[in-house]
Amino acid sequence: MKYLITIVGPTAIGKTALSIALAQHFKCEIISCDSRQFFKEMTIGTAVPDQEELAAAKHHFIQNKSIFGKYTVGDYEKEALAKIEELFQNNDFTILIGGSGLYVDAVLKGFDEFPEIDSKVRSEVNLNYEKSGIKYLQEQLKKLDPDYFQKISLENPQTLQNPQRMMRFTEVCIATGKPYSSFLNQKKNNRNFTPVLIGLEAEREIIYNRINERVAIMMNKGLLEEAKALYPNKTLNALQTVGYRELFSYFDGDFTLPFAIDEIKKNTRRFSKRQLTWFKRNENTKWFDYAVNRKEIINYIDEIAKQGHQ
Repeated sequence: MKYLITIVGPTAIGKTALSIALAQHFKCEIISCDSRQFFKEMTIGTAVPDQEELAAAKHHFIQNKSIFGKYTVGDYEKEALAKIEELFQNNDFTILIGGSGLYVDAVLKGFDEFPEIDSKVRSEVNLNYEKSGIKYLQEQLKKLDPDYFQKISLENPQTLQNPQRMMRFTEVCIATGKPYSSFLNQKKNNRNFTPVLIGLEAEREIIYNRINERVAIMMNKGLLEEAKALYPNKTLNALQTVGYRELFSYFDGDFTLPFAIDEIKKNTRRFSKRQLTWFKRNENTKWFDYAVNRKEIINYIDEIAKQGHQ
């Protein structure tokens, strides 16, 4: 029996430290599932593990892609599953860690299959977006798949501002004549491992304090300089990210620097709430207080493994 120890929870809760402790205990390796830590140009603003942390346990999918390349959740699913299978050749345990719920779900449950989209439809949607902006895509989805539009509005509203995702929804609806949501959850994907889901949580005030501290640390480490270097490419999808967007607005002259920093903190707090909402939907997750003795988590994993081998 193979076990994928999956660590989830809001940003700044301590997932990295726990993953390293578990990797050392189970003598296994770590698969990162943070959709922004994939990009080598983004280090400080994505809280990539530092050199000491990377040396403490072998990590995969950390800064292995460029913001200039196209990389989808479907691409990640294929690559991550191949790497997990490879790691299971030598160990019964592998660790998956991250705050990107969609990417975690892709690994654990699989990604839905969609028909090929005619390039003419894709070009037309792209052209209309360039002409009319994100509002065009929002109106199309609201009209062509009102149920899904409503679901996103309630559960993941920032997606409505994501041009790449919204173009995808729209082109599928137009090309197939069916709602995008009709293609979701159509097939069951078999996995050759048992997921062991570990969630870290804390009182809201503690999470918010940790976020504020992290933002201050990032600024001290040089986030402003990192964002300035990336500013010429600010329209790239990978850079539509909390911590960079707000500083781009500062460079544009729309924000003062203190206001931009406050916005980073505020938007990160909002993001952490959405993460918790997403991860709490999975009833199989065992939640632990962020400050719990790690031995308690190890015992929980050992107990599951013991039952699996009976």
